[in-house]
Amino acid sequence: KIKSLAQVSTPEMNSPNTPVAAGVHARPPRLMDQVSARFRYRYYSARTEESYVAWVKRFILFHGKRHPLDMGAAQIEAFLTHLAIARKVSASTRNQALTALLFLYREVLERKLPWMDRIVPARTPKKLPVKLTCDEVARLLVQMKGTPQLMARVLYGTGIRLMECMRLRVKDIDFGRNEIVVRAGKGNKDRVTMLPVSLCLALHEQLQRVKALHAQDLASGIDIRTVQELLGHANVETTLIYSHVLNVRDGGVISPLDRMPGLAGNDSPNARIGGPFRP
Repeated sequence: KIKSLAQVSTPEMNSPNTPVAAGVHARPPRLMDQVSARFRYRYYSARTEESYVAWVKRFILFHGKRHPLDMGAAQIEAFLTHLAIARKVSASTRNQALTALLFLYREVLERKLPWMDRIVPARTPKKLPVKLTCDEVARLLVQMKGTPQLMARVLYGTGIRLMECMRLRVKDIDFGRNEIVVRAGKGNKDRVTMLPVSLCLALHEQLQRVKALHAQDLASGIDIRTVQELLGHANVETTLIYSHVLNVRDGGVISPLDRMPGLAGNDSPNARIGGPFRP
């Protein structure tokens, strides 16, 4: 029996005839690693990869951790039927599961079998989308506060998607041209969209709050490498610009000893003497 889902691998990788580089022990890649690698090779988005990998795992677990090569159309249809009847998923969700499994067989396991074309996707009913009026949107936004409200205003005012909004960077916002550059959006494509004038002030204020927060962290003595990771800087020299402004190198960093209760304040030599301590 397979001890865990992570141990599922393709039989071809276990073959003694598989070429192995000199000095490297043969270790078959796990099936889930192969699925993820194929997604990244094809430049699928991280969200799509996450969703498809989850469906592959559920399919394998549903059939008692059997390897996909030991299963076929009957097992896929049984899984899809379970989703529709027992789990009561929508037609679009069922089709997403089917697409993930077909990707597994065609792209990862490289199996193009006749039964794949016989599996019919669920018919998705066409419905008109529900649209809110401007007044309804305004009443909804009024009920929100802070950063969530700002994000909702950006989503509504620019038409970008939620994850695109979450991934916005400072350099993606062009206040001079009233534009927002969406990086690696739908289909892994860049595009430019409008920046409503009514959002400019709120976005400027948000940037100032974030800068003040980072500056406070630096002034509080947080390690520069930690700040570099939080700011997402590839080079620590970029982060040091902030420390230069705050004079972190000139005594702005507080020793952890001075933060210990009972060992700071009046116990310090500077506090007793009234000036710099000299031995």
